[in-house]
Amino acid sequence: MCGINGLLLNSEIDPIQFSKDLVAMNNLIIHRGPDDSGTFVEVKNGKSIGMAMRRLSIIDLAGGHQPMQSRDKSISIVFNGEIYNFKKLKDQLVEENHHFQTHSDTEVILKLYEAYGVQGFKLLDGMYAFSIYDSKKQKVYIARDYFGEKPLYFLADSDKFIWASELKSIVTTLKRKPSISLDGLNLFFRLTYIPAPFTIYESIFKLEGNHYLEFDLENFNYEIHQIHPESESNKTEQNISFKSAKQQVHDMVFDSVESRTVSDVPIGTFLSGGVDSSIVSLCLSHLNSQKIDTFSIGFEKKSYDETDKSREVAKLIKSNHHEFIISEKDLSQNIDTILSNFDEPFADSSALPTYLVSNKTSKHVKVALTGDGGDEVFGGYNKYYMGKLNARYIATVPQFIHDKINTVSNKILKDKADNRGFKYRLNRLINAVDYSGGYYWDIISLGFTDSDLKSYLNSNHQKTALFQHYQTKSGIINPKSLNDYMAIDKIMSLEGDMLVKVDRTSMLNSLECRAPFLNRALFEFTRSLPSEYLLKKWNKKYILKSAFESYFPQGFLDKSKRGFGVPVGDWLRAGLREELLTYSEANFLAEQGIFNVDSTTALIQNHLNTKQDNTFKVWCFYCFQKWFKNNMI
Repeated sequence: MCGINGLLLNSEIDPIQFSKDLVAMNNLIIHRGPDDSGTFVEVKNGKSIGMAMRRLSIIDLAGGHQPMQSRDKSISIVFNGEIYNFKKLKDQLVEENHHFQTHSDTEVILKLYEAYGVQGFKLLDGMYAFSIYDSKKQKVYIARDYFGEKPLYFLADSDKFIWASELKSIVTTLKRKPSISLDGLNLFFRLTYIPAPFTIYESIFKLEGNHYLEFDLENFNYEIHQIHPESESNKTEQNISFKSAKQQVHDMVFDSVESRTVSDVPIGTFLSGGVDSSIVSLCLSHLNSQKIDTFSIGFEKKSYDETDKSREVAKLIKSNHHEFIISEKDLSQNIDTILSNFDEPFADSSALPTYLVSNKTSKHVKVALTGDGGDEVFGGYNKYYMGKLNARYIATVPQFIHDKINTVSNKILKDKADNRGFKYRLNRLINAVDYSGGYYWDIISLGFTDSDLKSYLNSNHQKTALFQHYQTKSGIINPKSLNDYMAIDKIMSLEGDMLVKVDRTSMLNSLECRAPFLNRALFEFTRSLPSEYLLKKWNKKYILKSAFESYFPQGFLDKSKRGFGVPVGDWLRAGLREELLTYSEANFLAEQGIFNVDSTTALIQNHLNTKQDNTFKVWCFYCFQKWFKNNMI
């Protein structure tokens, strides 16, 4: 696992200074790869081409140095990630008379490109972001994996093209900070994160997952192409029995876990005790003759602690279990470090405990398998069956009656504390009811509603048709089916929230996380199944739990799981109160010019004075303002 950087200039500059610029970009992401570094520079024909990387050594510790070049030096590559099927691909290439100098997966990508060009990208099973410079074609190819597990940012203008694993490496090369993107700003306040292709900056973008960028040095412009076309199996249900599908899920999950164990360093698992991490840990234990290492964190505050579940699984699979109990002080003390490393506003508070479990785990192993993606691949979110409720509700309750119910619910179900219990969930469900077909776009908006943004943002900072890019990309305007929901989540919440959270917090601790459920073949298979195989009435992830229930005590996989809950609403009223007040001071807001001063200060004060629990909105505001003060002033 590594971090990569690249810089193309439409002019020739001093190679020594050029190398220094690349090293400066590299040094900002040393946490992504503390073991090794390298740069490649070529200045000729009126252009300057540079690539750099930081390496966390996982495979071929001695021979995997980058940048790596072809035998004739015409092709160079820097690579961040892991290719899980690289040994199989290498065997195929050897049969075709390709010769290898190393045992690394980086060289396999290089040889694959030599053999098949960009079509070779389709053969890769892994998480990756890489760039290949082909001096003969005078082109640079930059690719990102199917789900977008590994990050890739880029900036383009007439004079330069820059790309990097983290935003900070791009911003540091610029003479002045870019302006704030209206797309990025509004997406953040609606969703609490910013999915690709947008960032918080007007001129910087994320390469979307399952795409590669082709940069033509002669014309100094680029095009973006999809790697894998959307499979027809994603749209048409297979005629397959539940028994056969269950067996196939069982085998595919085991195979995927095994494929993600390729490493020359020790591997462990995150074990929360939930369905996904328990199944991954169980599979890994069955694939190893020796005890595996499992890692979990618990909380001093018992209402948040669920270590009893992870202990039960650890005992069942006989793992070397490492359990770390953390306090609210541990969490709150790391807020600045964690939030600043995202480089743009990010308000998923579960990033805080994810950072801490990564920090503790990194002291024992370099690689950890996780249960990430299980909900997206197998239909595990509450919001998926909320779609059913919405359809039934609007078919039964006339809209004028709902409007009255909504008004009453906002009064009687209003919480004053950050409880997120039944009252909160019921009120959220009622508020999300949509008679126009846009229900799912509302339910995934965890921050502010569309009408909220019209109240809290100044009119010149509001953006209309906010989800149009994703509607066009997915071909889904009014989501209706489980398949629709899963397709949207893949390109939005999975890429923009879940994977960003895990990548940044783990790599900040120089820990590589691998997610066996994020396997393209597995995802396409589950999306081809009848929806009731995944969501049977109100039983989520039904086929996954059925495939593995015999390994666990009866009923274990049906136990509820809270997830990484963090009481940020309480912190905002206590330890973070003074900082929050400086961010919401009327003169500062007026000078900033982004927010409506009166409605924003009222929102903050109502939360601080416990008149109303506004945790998600105020935490969103806090995270944005912290980013703004650190980066735009």
